[in-house]
Amino acid sequence: MRLLRSTAIIGSMTLISRILGLVRDVLLARFLGASVINDALLTATRLPNLFRRMFAEGAFNAAFIPLYARRLEGDGDKAAADFAGEAFAALLVLVGAIVIIFELSMPWSLNLVGGGLDKVSSVPGQLAPYDLAVIYARITMPYLILMSLAALMSGMLNARHYFAAAAFVPALLNVVWIGILAYAGQNNMSSSLLAQWLAIGMTLSGVLQAAALWWGLKRAGISLPRRWPRLTPGVKRLFVLGVPGLLSAGITQINLAVSHRIATIEDGAVSWLYYADRLYQLPLAMIGIAMGIALLPTLSRRLRAGDEQGAMNSMNRGMEIAAFLTLPATMALLLVPHFLIGGLLERGEFMPQDTQNAALALSMFAIGLPAFVLLKIFLPAFFARENTRTPMIFAALSALINLSVGVALFFTIGFHGLALATSIAAWINVMCLGFILRRDGWFHIDARLQSRLPRIMFAALIMGAALWAAEPFTRHWLAGSIATDYLALLALCGFGGGVYIIAAFGLRVLNLKDILEAVKEPAGDEAA
Repeated sequence: MRLLRSTAIIGSMTLISRILGLVRDVLLARFLGASVINDALLTATRLPNLFRRMFAEGAFNAAFIPLYARRLEGDGDKAAADFAGEAFAALLVLVGAIVIIFELSMPWSLNLVGGGLDKVSSVPGQLAPYDLAVIYARITMPYLILMSLAALMSGMLNARHYFAAAAFVPALLNVVWIGILAYAGQNNMSSSLLAQWLAIGMTLSGVLQAAALWWGLKRAGISLPRRWPRLTPGVKRLFVLGVPGLLSAGITQINLAVSHRIATIEDGAVSWLYYADRLYQLPLAMIGIAMGIALLPTLSRRLRAGDEQGAMNSMNRGMEIAAFLTLPATMALLLVPHFLIGGLLERGEFMPQDTQNAALALSMFAIGLPAFVLLKIFLPAFFARENTRTPMIFAALSALINLSVGVALFFTIGFHGLALATSIAAWINVMCLGFILRRDGWFHIDARLQSRLPRIMFAALIMGAALWAAEPFTRHWLAGSIATDYLALLALCGFGGGVYIIAAFGLRVLNLKDILEAVKEPAGDEAA
């Protein structure tokens, strides 16, 4: 099962990155908590990340990988390398111009994501939160250029089924931030100076990530020739496919930016949503994002060979793997969020009230976790067919729902309404995409998935009930000490995982044949 093997490689590398990210966030919570300075830093980092997801992860990857893979399979290495060089030059010019515009207009452009900060009272003796965010944002904007170029190199590696390097390099941001936070803890650095150094560290990590991927290409023998920017037929086709992806990602990301801007109205809300988001992103990245990265080249390859049934089988197995891994994570985040947030973060500047609020947001995000993962499986089915228009339409619809529902819920039930709106919008997006896939005959649930999915759900419910019953007995272990808190987390998570595996075997969700197929070496051209 090459798809499972590829997903396991990406997921394991992502797990390393996310564990380091968790260490980073624990330290960030300890030194900056949910303070206005942390809100300013997170607002500044959101601006380049917003456009990174629009250009690099959204429009560019959706359009570039199928076009690059087509040239690689049909015309050979040289044609693929020439196209990659042309795309690299075009991307550098386009994103570089955007960064320059934002650097020059920063006091005003930051309003896209941080307008509410100008209403937050400042700490005596320090700059206003909005002014701090402007400084930090000017430092972090070059990260956008570096990450866009890194996305191209990652796409080249993924198209050739070299997944490990591209999956691991995001960990370098976490390594840099952990180093800065550890140094700050040893030297009693002020909060504002620490935030400034973290902003510098973000851009520095971009340099390291791009350099690591460049080295990865060289080591794999993949050519990326230097070209002058030109509007070649390949670049034109890239833009034709990329514009709907850009609009799709752009609508979604601008919508999230507006939600972030609304959150800045309430002190601490940006930080509470951030920590909740980071925790639910752990299973999403390991399962959904890893599956999506592995699935796109697989589907592109099968469709180019005319193997529609093979492509459909890959999607069914992708859904089966995703459901098996996602549903227990969803139950844990939904039923014991306070325990998870408290055990991981509640110490130093992160107070019990912060735990309560972040846990509330986490439970709202958990409702949408299966939908977020399904999106990563459904979207490659469109992108592999060079259809970026349909996802754009439904992304626009879900973004409109997210925005309208989020605003309504924020002013009625509170900041966690923004997280709930995000989950609602994700489910609507998934249902729309699934309807189109089924209508056009691109996907239907096969007999194996129909048989196993209800059993996976039942096994996850058994695990959820066990966690809910056991949580009160481990809650008293949480004492603000890292050693005892993490021991309590490991005990509860290990107990839940054990119950789930036993239930899965008992309900025949898993069998020995599946495990042997997953670990055996692929034969012939299926070997990565």
